[in-house]
Amino acid sequence: MTKNLYPSFGLLLVDDEPSFLRSLSIALERSGGITNIHRCQDSREVLTLLERENIGLVTLDLTMPHLSGEQLLARIVEEHPDVGVIVISGLNQVETAVNCIKQGAFDYFVKTDEEGRLLEGIKRAIRLQELRQENQELRKRFLNDTLEHPEAFARIVTADKGMRSVFQYLESVAPTSQPILIGGESGVGKELIARAAHDLSGRQGPLVCVNVAGLDDNVFADTLFGHQRGAFTGADQERAGMIEQAADGTLLLDEIGDLSMASQVKLLRLLQEGDYYPLGSDRPRRMRARVVVATHQDLDEKQRAGTFRKDLYYRLRTHQVHIPSLRQRKSDIPLLLEHFLAEAADELGKHKPSYPPELPVLLSNYGFPGNVRELRAMVFDAMSVHRSRTLSMEVFKRAMQRTNDTPLPHPVTRHTAFAPDEPLPTLHAVADQLVDEAMKRAEGNQSIASRLLGISQPALSKRLKKMREARPDG
Repeated sequence: MTKNLYPSFGLLLVDDEPSFLRSLSIALERSGGITNIHRCQDSREVLTLLERENIGLVTLDLTMPHLSGEQLLARIVEEHPDVGVIVISGLNQVETAVNCIKQGAFDYFVKTDEEGRLLEGIKRAIRLQELRQENQELRKRFLNDTLEHPEAFARIVTADKGMRSVFQYLESVAPTSQPILIGGESGVGKELIARAAHDLSGRQGPLVCVNVAGLDDNVFADTLFGHQRGAFTGADQERAGMIEQAADGTLLLDEIGDLSMASQVKLLRLLQEGDYYPLGSDRPRRMRARVVVATHQDLDEKQRAGTFRKDLYYRLRTHQVHIPSLRQRKSDIPLLLEHFLAEAADELGKHKPSYPPELPVLLSNYGFPGNVRELRAMVFDAMSVHRSRTLSMEVFKRAMQRTNDTPLPHPVTRHTAFAPDEPLPTLHAVADQLVDEAMKRAEGNQSIASRLLGISQPALSKRLKKMREARPDG
């Protein structure tokens, strides 16, 4: 089995035979998608290349004019100790191989060996080099408590030490080609973390997000792999899958814990082999996207229960981050309150209000099952009915009571009569109820629902998106 590798560093192939360099380059690209390759035929140019380029691994021919492979190995080990070296010789000489390993070579191969063995050795060295670089970066960041690219986390409002540790870890692992598994409760901001990982990766392609919850096996395959024209009834034209759309970028698979067993097999095969077939095609395509997955479920528990494949789980958790819940970082609540008040005021065209000093205390004593998303919904709901100079705490109190199973006010209907002391639902809530009712009557058809409401379809789509974001279970 082969695996797609996009190392964060360059691979330098050194040999005085151009035909060998060309064939090895083609084999590496075909078997592992490795394209960040530099080739050098003159051994005298190697040290200059190492100074100029970001090289992490060198394959070195032993028998070359000017500077021999053994001479170059000694110079590389001395001057560039972080660069790995694989020695390739035309002769099977045990003593020479042992000497090279003693000098610091990572591995030794004979050109006449089976090509697959050499390719796997190079890919194994790439993975180990990446792990070594990650460990160095992690050690540096944690010891110095630094962030090299704080701008990548600008969208995430926090002063929590646990979140800072997550950021430091992401900076270390984002440039590698391995998957990242993002865990955490619903509403903690897993997509923001995925976006930060994408920004830090330096990949030129887009971040493409797919929520796989509820997708059956056929829809999952069509969504990811795409299809050819005529692949099935209704396939009138070719459609690119999400993998192709995320080429040279990042593919985020959200709610991965809900993936069916049949779809898990497809995803495992994709991660192992790096190839996929659009539906209706017999020609494989190479995946050129880095995979990031997210879930609010405990995958460790699911694989022990037999509902999530163990081999897929261990492949996905190569790099794993867990986002703490809002109740685990209560010091962030005042910061988030200020941030969402400013955001809501700007969106609603109002001045940002002051609020009672008791409000942060009230919020800090609440469990926030919907996490940051729930707090944002509370703030926007409070701002939608705000009229005076100081923000009222009543909307927040009612939201907390609803979560604690306090009876809700009855929905507004044409014939509803309210008791004098019964709180009226907010205009924001009434609008949401109208949209829900229209979608129900239209059986989910947005075009029909927009006509029922007397608004444009784009306006309805925008409203539905906001409703999904605002609801704790969204």
